[in-house]
Amino acid sequence: MAANRMEAGAQQARHKRPWLKWLNRAVTVGFIALVAWLIASRAGSVDWHKVLQSLREMPNGRLALAAAFAAASYAIYACFDWFARIYTTQVPKLRQFEIALVSYAFNLNLGALIGSVGFRYRLYSRSGVDARNIARIVATSMVTNWSGYFLLGGIVFACRCVALPQGWEIGAVGLQLIGGAMLLLVAAYLLLCARSHGKVWTFRKTEFSLPSLRIACGQIVASSLNWLAIAATIRVLLPDSVGFGAVLAVFLLSSVAGAMTHVPGGLGVLEAVFIALLGGDVAAHRLLAALLAFRAFYYLGPLVIAIGLYVWIEWRGRRGGARKRRQAHADARRGQAAPRTRLSDEALSRAP
Repeated sequence: MAANRMEAGAQQARHKRPWLKWLNRAVTVGFIALVAWLIASRAGSVDWHKVLQSLREMPNGRLALAAAFAAASYAIYACFDWFARIYTTQVPKLRQFEIALVSYAFNLNLGALIGSVGFRYRLYSRSGVDARNIARIVATSMVTNWSGYFLLGGIVFACRCVALPQGWEIGAVGLQLIGGAMLLLVAAYLLLCARSHGKVWTFRKTEFSLPSLRIACGQIVASSLNWLAIAATIRVLLPDSVGFGAVLAVFLLSSVAGAMTHVPGGLGVLEAVFIALLGGDVAAHRLLAALLAFRAFYYLGPLVIAIGLYVWIEWRGRRGGARKRRQAHADARRGQAAPRTRLSDEALSRAP
């Protein structure tokens, strides 16, 4: 009966706000249409032979530096789950680092539902974390990730670090207003953490509490370093004429566009936004060469490593489980043998 009432309440809530569903669909379709138009308008003019030539001509030093920045970004992101340490005290920190690393690589390439949620649930549940606490870990990681985005995005958008093409309805002033609003949200989050730490909140029948101000500041710093490392990975692959602030601003715009279109890895979205905003400063073939190298360093390479790490984690877990079962079986056999031994000793002591 309780389950039926919950389901009826959920259906009633959905019927009360159908416009939210349609608004979400309209925004998604609009972004997909915009990205498709950007790709179609630029793809025909790209000389793919020049793209491959630009890839071959990239200096090894820049490639090594890009790989180092990509590795630093993954290492920073893998620490995000530590901010939810209160829910995973039984999980060693190194294992938590491994779980976050695997989840992030699959998240980027296959989407948040598979990577961020699916793999975390699979690996944390094997470590004894219940579903409710896993949901809290996922939520903490998401808040951490976007807190730094809002801080950096607010700064670069408010400071006009990138010039929007003519005809974009949002305009420079609109982008500045968005940047200011993002900074206000960051300030509101910090203020809420400072004043409401320890208070228990309930959302969809799941209880949670806000972190302390110190932890919230740590979240924003860690996330900001992660976004800066990703932008630096792209920046070192581009010509020196492109400023880091412009690369950061364009990358942040492409990230939110990719998130709103629900395209795994922002495939096509990243390239379209970069060409639209930086195409006037850098030749399209050089931009695409840099972005292809970026995808190799930040998406495909880490995915291969994550697959190997996931297989190893699963094998280690199965081997540990088999060892525990053998130990439990041996303990049970010793427990059964002990009474027989005591009876035999008593019988011998009574013998004439």
